[in-house]
Amino acid sequence: MNKTRDTPQDTSGNTTLDQARLLVSNLRALSAVEAPPTLRSAVMKTLGIGDAYFELATPLGLVYVAYNPRGISTVTRAISDAAFEQAFREQMGGPIYPAQEPPATLVHTLESCIRGEARPQLRFDLRGLSEFERAVLLKALEIPRGEVRPYAWIAREIGSPKAVRAVGTALAHNPVPILIPCHRVVRSDGHLGQYSLGGNDAKRAMLTAEGADPDTLEELAREGVRYFGTTTTHAFCYPSCGHGHREADEHRIYFASEKAAILAGYHPCSDCRPA
Repeated sequence: MNKTRDTPQDTSGNTTLDQARLLVSNLRALSAVEAPPTLRSAVMKTLGIGDAYFELATPLGLVYVAYNPRGISTVTRAISDAAFEQAFREQMGGPIYPAQEPPATLVHTLESCIRGEARPQLRFDLRGLSEFERAVLLKALEIPRGEVRPYAWIAREIGSPKAVRAVGTALAHNPVPILIPCHRVVRSDGHLGQYSLGGNDAKRAMLTAEGADPDTLEELAREGVRYFGTTTTHAFCYPSCGHGHREADEHRIYFASEKAAILAGYHPCSDCRPA
């Protein structure tokens, strides 16, 4: 009589198959796991790619400031982080991520600059701009706080006196307003004009915060006053020039044009260079 003998079952194949199935299941589950919010920015910062951004308080309220190792690339307003990121990607064509901790030195420098406590040497990333556009923006940087210059002044200063309209276009597309002060550039007739970061009201707010007097500037423009002459030095200036304002009212004379000032025996101010 044959006896049936119990033989051990080789379960190693089944065990291996179960482990493989479990591994696949776990890998699939990873697709539903969200990465920590800080992971993307940490990775991009480590790799040195993309721009980081943070919010900065200004006379116009909070604005978004984007930066990278080359310098500050964008200053703008947006209704949300998502809206800012989308607009940045569309305009700049590169990745953008929120800065976990903005560089303290950079933030302090920007705040000091906005308060007018110093004229720090900021670095800007003006990628994608033409040589002419960069020249326009860098010239606008030279306009002192609380003063204004007409578009024609910038055109003349950069050696393109007939490119007044092109200067206006370049300033209208300034990627870093407030810091590159296109709000300090006005129309050739003396009126303030518009501003890319919020129109005329925003331009007035920026100038007022810097100690300029937009109402007086507009009134002088309506009256046809383009320059102040000082009887003590026989120099003529733009109405907001600090040199002209150091003179008492009784030593001030008004001119409607450069020609009128020169015919009266006055020479251009060496500070604001009106001609």
